[in-house]
Amino acid sequence: MLTESLPIDTSSVTVAGVTLAADLSGALYWDEQRLLVVSDLHLEKGSSYALRGVLLPPYDTIATLGRLGAVIARHDPRTVIALGDSFHDRDAHERLSPANRDMLGALQTRRDWIWISGNHDPVLPSDLGGTVANEVAIGAITFRHEPTGAVGEIAGHLHPKARINARGRAMERRCFATDGLRAVMPSFGAYTGGLSIRDAAFAKIFRTLGFVAHVLGDHRMHAIAASRCR
Repeated sequence: MLTESLPIDTSSVTVAGVTLAADLSGALYWDEQRLLVVSDLHLEKGSSYALRGVLLPPYDTIATLGRLGAVIARHDPRTVIALGDSFHDRDAHERLSPANRDMLGALQTRRDWIWISGNHDPVLPSDLGGTVANEVAIGAITFRHEPTGAVGEIAGHLHPKARINARGRAMERRCFATDGLRAVMPSFGAYTGGLSIRDAAFAKIFRTLGFVAHVLGDHRMHAIAASRCR
């Protein structure tokens, strides 16, 4: 359920006894740790497609970094964890423009920055600042890219989305998926798609439909039972 004491652009999410704020941007913020978590930035996806002859507007990286900058400014975290697939492919970091590289460096200033390895970027470069890890454990919470269903896990990879009915029409929106013991984060990248929370991949993690989709609306978060989504 939404918590009235929080701003309308966040929803309170509890994972293994730890309360975090699910931000309308698609980020998670752990106030006690001053920790911001984002997942699946997929930077330079547009240029990756262009190399294969699929021409997309080459603005995904600057759009994603702009949104990331806004949520960092809002929460002023001490630590940022990028939860895997931060880059769309193994060479994506080499295609960053000087301006985008500088922008990324500015976001890291005075902060601890942790890159989690993903399936798209299993070998992360050492020249982008921050540290690289396969997973990070803080208290009862373990942050990793691919979800296993373990208690206390916060993961990404699946790009959850929920199909809901609103004002007489169906729409699909990104969402956080959580049952109070584990959570899967939405993708943060501008050009990333999504996988329905009714897909079998989520059944392997949550076992039943007794979990909640914290859906990213236009102006606020909406907590909806997964069983009500399509």
